[in-house]
Amino acid sequence: MNNKEFLEYMNTNNYIDEQSTVLQKFYELSENARKITMELNNKYHNQKKIRKLFFKLIDKKIDNSFRMFPPFYTECGINIKVGKNVFINACCKFQDQGGIEIGDNILIGHGVTIATLNHEFNPTKRASMIAQKVKINSNVWIGSNAIILPGITIGYGAIIGAGSVVTKDVPANAIVAGNPAKIIKYTETQGENI
Repeated sequence: MNNKEFLEYMNTNNYIDEQSTVLQKFYELSENARKITMELNNKYHNQKKIRKLFFKLIDKKIDNSFRMFPPFYTECGINIKVGKNVFINACCKFQDQGGIEIGDNILIGHGVTIATLNHEFNPTKRASMIAQKVKINSNVWIGSNAIILPGITIGYGAIIGAGSVVTKDVPANAIVAGNPAKIIKYTETQGENI
């Protein structure tokens, strides 16, 4: 299975059997991601070099406005898409096999975890997985140490409070916080979903 076939499978299917070639591809991609993130995380790089390494990791073009403060961790890499003017702060962890789509003008705080996989509930098939994409629409701010669970969509302009565990979709311009995250109010620009 090549990278293109892997992405086609992951973007049209959500079940990964523990005996499948897809799971074997997970391991191959993980090794490559560890190699690149070791380079990214273990010495100083200016933002231009960080962009070059991140491009190599996700295998997609990224805008020159992209910024990151390493370290950064991922188990796959190639199923991450980022828009323009994205900032990822230190110690973030992206489990992107199921797909992570990040819009424009996004701020992601320290230590944010984005998960796209769950294990099979059936204990005899526990190594099998269910993948669900996470989509973050434009102009979102995710506070430090927030956790975004599989299948979540975060609406335009939303704010995720620090330490929140996001277990369900977040509406546009909502401010959510807590575990599980709940809407505490809306931004003053509520309704401006451009």
